[in-house]
Amino acid sequence: MSDTLSAATVTITGAGDDEVEAYLARPEGAQDAPSRGGVVVIHHMPGYDRATKEMVRRFAELGYDAICPNLYVREAPGADPDDAAAAARAQGGVPDDRLVGDVGGAAAYLRALGTSNGKVGVIGHCSGGRHAVLAACRLDLQAAVDCYGAFVTGEVPPERPITNLVDQLPHLSAPLLGLFGNEDTHPSPEEVDELEQILRDQGSAYEFHRYDDAGHALFTVDRPSYRVAAANDGWERIAAFFDTQLA
Repeated sequence: MSDTLSAATVTITGAGDDEVEAYLARPEGAQDAPSRGGVVVIHHMPGYDRATKEMVRRFAELGYDAICPNLYVREAPGADPDDAAAAARAQGGVPDDRLVGDVGGAAAYLRALGTSNGKVGVIGHCSGGRHAVLAACRLDLQAAVDCYGAFVTGEVPPERPITNLVDQLPHLSAPLLGLFGNEDTHPSPEEVDELEQILRDQGSAYEFHRYDDAGHALFTVDRPSYRVAAANDGWERIAAFFDTQLA
């Protein structure tokens, strides 16, 4: 744990060699610290907001270099997070290939830091949970955390310009931690069951935890969906998982 940290907005090279704004947080005294792992935080559909940046700082407090790319910077550069999210949603959301390019650029930025041990994990909530699984199927990562990501398995509504990730799951490159609410509908418990069965059948390393009396967005402190006990347990499991996989 680090009592102090530094945080700043930086620029990374994302998909298509685009310059992408990102929020970086590091333990204080970063240059003198021993090597450590990095964490890419993928923001949820509401965007590159205060709550997500607080998560980035939390990982720095846990002793990691952490970064969150602004996935909506092309649709609405400099815009309020709510406006940027609306603009991105109107265009169908973040294309999968672009997401992979931006997360890959964020991982490369972390690995280029002088404190990096070369290991990078990824975490996302809501749409970011699906994106975390997608990134772990397409990039060289050492750990992935899916917090209630919808449409990893199951049927995708026709109006959504995405597919599920069933055909990509055989390429999962990293151990996966999944955290889900049993009252959620996207993903539903049945869709989580399907994902677990696929991972079990293909021999992937995974760890799932499911919470009763919890639905979607159980980690989101400023929503009625927030569940204190489930979120606290989830954070403990995330910390232990990254400690094991990124040490």
